[in-house]
Order: sequence, then C-alpha cells, then structure tokens
Amino acid sequence: MQANIKNNPPEKHFKFGGVRVSIWKDARRGPDGRAFESCSVTLDRAYLDKNGKWQNTNSLREGDVPKAIAALQKAFVYLTEKESDDIGSQNPVVEEEVIQGSIRGK
Repeated sequence: MQANIKNNPPEKHFKFGGVRVSIWKDARRGPDGRAFESCSVTLDRAYLDKNGKWQNTNSLREGDVPKAIAALQKAFVYLTEKESDDIGSQNPVVEEEVIQGSIRGK
C-alpha cells in the first residue's frame, strides 16, 4: 500500500487540527482477473518534532480521538454518497437512505 500512496495523490482529505483522513483510489483485480476500483482510507496526525520539523504518525493522543472520529465520519459520508452516486448513475431507479450520526465533544 505504501508504494501506491507515493505514486497516486489522494482523492480527498478531511482534516481536523493535526488529524487527517485521506481517501485513496486503488486499481485492483478480482479473483477472476477483472479490473475494478476501490477506495482505501488512511488516518494520520501531524506534529512538530524536537527539531521543529513536521512529521506524521498514526499514533493519536487523547485529544485527537474526537478529531479522528469527525474526520472518519466525513470520509464515511463522502464514500457512501459517492457509492450512491455511482449506483444511481448505473440504475437511476435505485434509492438509498443514508443515516448520519452526530458527534458531540467539548
């Protein structure tokens, strides 16, 4: 996955403070050899190291958890709406209901 991330820019980012969720479009092949696209999601946090240089980690601090939840929720909504649009363009009769939760934090 890392090599793929370096070669392809992310399709979308959702950022809350230093926490970022990125959506990546992946070209894949199924067991039958057919090509298809899917998406993967990564989560990271930016921080300044002791030398003042920006670094990224997938380790979160306590205060980052609500930010990660919010970013992941936005990514989920984006992906489900995208999937719904893709299905709708293939079959305009299809209707889907997307239920969204809310996040309350202090």
